[in-house]
Amino acid sequence: MVARAFTVAFEGVEARPVEVQCALSPGMPAFHLVGLPDKAVSEAKERVRAALSALSIALQAKRITVNLSPTDLPKEGSHFDLPIALALLAELEMVPKDEVEATIALGELALDGRLIPVIGALPAAMCAAEEEKALLCPKACGAEAAWVGATQVLAAASLQEVLRHFTNQSVLSPAEAGEVLADSCGRDLRDVKGQERAKRALEIAAAGRHHVLMVGTPGSGKSMLAARLPSILPPLTAVEALETSMIHSLAGLLSEGGISRSRPFREPHHTASMAAIVGGGKGAKPGEIWLAHKGVLFLDEFPEFPRAVLETLRQPIETGDVVVARANAHIRYPAQFLLVAAANPCKCGYMTDPARACARVPVCGEEYLGRISGPMMDRFDLRVEVPPVAYGDLDLPASGETSATVAARVAAARARQAARFQGHASARVNADLEGSLLEATASPDAEGRALLARVAERFGLSARGYHRVLRVARTIADLDGSAAVRHPHIAEAVSFRLTVGAKG
Repeated sequence: MVARAFTVAFEGVEARPVEVQCALSPGMPAFHLVGLPDKAVSEAKERVRAALSALSIALQAKRITVNLSPTDLPKEGSHFDLPIALALLAELEMVPKDEVEATIALGELALDGRLIPVIGALPAAMCAAEEEKALLCPKACGAEAAWVGATQVLAAASLQEVLRHFTNQSVLSPAEAGEVLADSCGRDLRDVKGQERAKRALEIAAAGRHHVLMVGTPGSGKSMLAARLPSILPPLTAVEALETSMIHSLAGLLSEGGISRSRPFREPHHTASMAAIVGGGKGAKPGEIWLAHKGVLFLDEFPEFPRAVLETLRQPIETGDVVVARANAHIRYPAQFLLVAAANPCKCGYMTDPARACARVPVCGEEYLGRISGPMMDRFDLRVEVPPVAYGDLDLPASGETSATVAARVAAARARQAARFQGHASARVNADLEGSLLEATASPDAEGRALLARVAERFGLSARGYHRVLRVARTIADLDGSAAVRHPHIAEAVSFRLTVGAKG
């Protein structure tokens, strides 16, 4: 009779159940592993054999066949070691088959039988809860997996502990969830001298999840401002924290099983490839925009990114997800991020400074920012110039509001949006507004509508640009505590739209 154990294979952020079948049959002694395994999975038979030998368990001189079902699903990773070992032990009648079948297991085996931590324990626990099974994982993964709370999580340090558990010699205690990690970055908006208009743009962006483009000379504080955006964003809700933690679990970014309520902040270098940013490669692996889900994606030196990479951001910005399609994989990744881009005004960076500007002004600036296509520029709700700070101002004491003060206003604005969009699954923040919901919630007063009509005609706003101005104005009204969108809100939204790249 065939023995069975269960584990998972990862497709994007989802964990799909996999049945590990083991059979012993007469014939030449051999260990065959089938079911579309990759190199790491194929090598599991050697690790399992060595781990069992370390426990003084000798394999019978028979033909061992292990099948990973469904066989058309690619199997990747070293976490298949433990379920293969369990299926084999069950076939050898060293552990009860029914108890093994009631468990989803994952873990890498060292040659001495120790269990090495693997990625994906959190989504594996979600799958175990859906399948109504317990989860068995390495001890270092237990605190992470226990966050699910809907299934029993057993964490073992070695294969020997697993064997003793299933034979009732020493039953494993359920794992406890890790700590909620505090944000220790210590970055505060008050650290930035001046730049009040840029700070205001970040506040609006945080309140409504609007995309921001900052243009300014080198050293004007663009990166410093962007790094402080997470300090004014509201913390992740419990559902959002679990969702982002599942992503970070698959990426191996969770620290000691702790879950953070702070929003992700990703800042890839401008030499990053398309696969690194959007996703791709073998198995359609996720990219930076997936890791920035529910958080901030900061792209410094924005025009220096390859044009093809920038253009691929257009669709995820609109839809909130990205589909990575390859010959052997077709995976949809969530990618609902706040894009913050920073750029110099020209290649030399000093177009606005007559004393240091090159001889090609203003052509150099048009060529440099021209690397950002019109459709891409059209997707920035807020465009702000960041002027250089005077040397004398750098010695002045810190001024302006703290991040805590701004964060309180942002949280209040987000609360108004949450109440407004209650019952609307398609909208969570003002950046999601569209169609009839946009008309119903962001329609301005007569004076504001007249102003917006004049601006649209004078500067040739696209339909997308027109609607984005309305969304920003709705957010400004929320920050102002106003139930209606009025003329001043439209005026401020328009001012941010026309600061850089006035066309559209």
